[in-house]
Amino acid sequence: MILCSAQELSKMFGGNLIFEELSFEIPEGARIGLVGRNGTGKTTIFKLLSGVETPDTGLVHLKKGAKVGYLAQIPQYPEGTRGLDVLRSAFSDLLETGERLKELESKMGSEGDPDKLNRMLEEYGKLQDSFTLSGGYEIEANIAKISNGLEINELLEKDFNQCSGGEQTKLCLGLILLQKPDLLLLDEPTNHLDIGAVEWLEDFLKEYEGTVMCISHDRYFLDNVITKVFDLEDGELTIYHTNYSGFVKEKEERLLLEFQAYQEQQKKIKKMKEAIKRLKEWANQANPPNEALHKRARNMERALERMEKIKRPILERKKMGLEFEETDRSGKVVYSMKAVAKSFGEKALFTDADMLVHFKDRTAIVGQNGTGKSTIIKMLLGDQEWDSGEVKIGSNVKLGYLSQHFTVADPNARLIDAFREEVAVTEGDARHILAKFLFYGPNVFRKVGQLSGGEKMRLRLAQLMHQDINFLVLDEPTNHLDIDSREVLEDALEDFKGTILAVSHDRYFLNKLFHKTYWIHDRKLYSFQGPYSWAKKKLAELAPEKEEMAVVKKQTAPVRKKEERPDPPISIEEVEKELEELEAQISMIEEELLASTDLEVLQELYREKEKLEKVRDEKYELLEKCL
Repeated sequence: MILCSAQELSKMFGGNLIFEELSFEIPEGARIGLVGRNGTGKTTIFKLLSGVETPDTGLVHLKKGAKVGYLAQIPQYPEGTRGLDVLRSAFSDLLETGERLKELESKMGSEGDPDKLNRMLEEYGKLQDSFTLSGGYEIEANIAKISNGLEINELLEKDFNQCSGGEQTKLCLGLILLQKPDLLLLDEPTNHLDIGAVEWLEDFLKEYEGTVMCISHDRYFLDNVITKVFDLEDGELTIYHTNYSGFVKEKEERLLLEFQAYQEQQKKIKKMKEAIKRLKEWANQANPPNEALHKRARNMERALERMEKIKRPILERKKMGLEFEETDRSGKVVYSMKAVAKSFGEKALFTDADMLVHFKDRTAIVGQNGTGKSTIIKMLLGDQEWDSGEVKIGSNVKLGYLSQHFTVADPNARLIDAFREEVAVTEGDARHILAKFLFYGPNVFRKVGQLSGGEKMRLRLAQLMHQDINFLVLDEPTNHLDIDSREVLEDALEDFKGTILAVSHDRYFLNKLFHKTYWIHDRKLYSFQGPYSWAKKKLAELAPEKEEMAVVKKQTAPVRKKEERPDPPISIEEVEKELEELEAQISMIEEELLASTDLEVLQELYREKEKLEKVRDEKYELLEKCL
């Protein structure tokens, strides 16, 4: 059954054609990811489907009675409206019915007229049946489910107008989920959510009874939720019946086949043109000119004109040209925390926290929002004091910091001037560098305050990559970047010769680049010698049984019986590979122990070696169980 169909949609903005004669269908129950580069018109399609905007030409047909849920912009609410009131507004009709039931209960208790009482009882019975069938007695439970999942309990009693933009977005996302529309349109739903909330949302959407269509740059989220991809490129929509990873593979194969077909057609066209040229020459050389040869040439020209030309497929799009400047290396220990504690008032973020970052490490910090990830970064940068313990930066460390909230002193400054404040180059060289980051021509003279979040991130990346740094500190570096830009950033970071420490909620990014994970949970900083997915499994094993999986999924995991043998979390090959990595790290630390003469550094290295050896022993035990 088709829930929604679009027929020959066309839309222009400011004289620019976004897309033309676009047609597609959305089946009931579908899980669709709408993908494409920034500016291709993805959000415009959502606005047309939801009725927020109308197409210049074409029609959108929605199944009769179907409801569409889409957060186009943050709505306005009267002063004093709490977050809970916003969520309860999803049940406004049911709540009115509930109030009417209470009113009838009160009246029936004092009504003496039998006829009036019978009429009240009849109305009460009908309303109660409707209230029950519509889930009226489950309103609070549904609100609690959404609030816990999106981690917005602390916003329920807060004035909506006093909430930040991110907090308002999360509340409005909760409102839309509670409304349960037939067609749920989600534009970057994972923004402002931490990993736990994102994973809860994935599970929620998998079980959602309606149809889901989402725009997202979170590749991990797309892989877990969608089963169909709408790829919007150059004003055309191509449909793939797979998840995101499958789409990437299928698209690459399709483009190669199209390019082969294009090359074959170009060969055919070239031969036809050569044949036409020869026929005309032979016809003109004859005396008198040969009309039959001219006729054959004209027929071939008409056939060439009627031929449907294959457009040359673009195999490689323009991407950011990221490449870090070479710089001097730092010392072996780049950053260390020893028994560090930090509180804000009565709220303790973490206690007795240890961290050790070595040269060339790829270290990630993860955890729920508000657990202290950014605080660790601020302590490293010297912007935040710690209550107790010791924080040290190693020798010859040249630090570069990429914040998710990029600001400049003068928002009226031109982009090129803001770039040259950080990088000492001529204006010509600056324009050449900025072009690699997709700032072309007059764009370099735009005011920094007018840049989008993604453009600001690209500007900051351009500055960092042309500075003398050997320690990159990244705070949500993939925010605001489209998928292509994220992939280019990942490739550049893989080639970076120095050390990287990052805070991120992008699980694809974390798994691809980072071999060491620090996880803040329950005011403790846990260290795991592996990427995010491995750390998640190990944290679940460490957590108390009663809250085992609540840390990462907001759901209760099934508890194994004591006599059951646990399944190995990974394959034998993966365990052996991790053992090789652990042995290499232990060997490297042993070399550092021999080379270093600093007592404190030696103590730190020895503690790290003991931790790694403990993990290694666990791996060997796991390997024995797998064999």
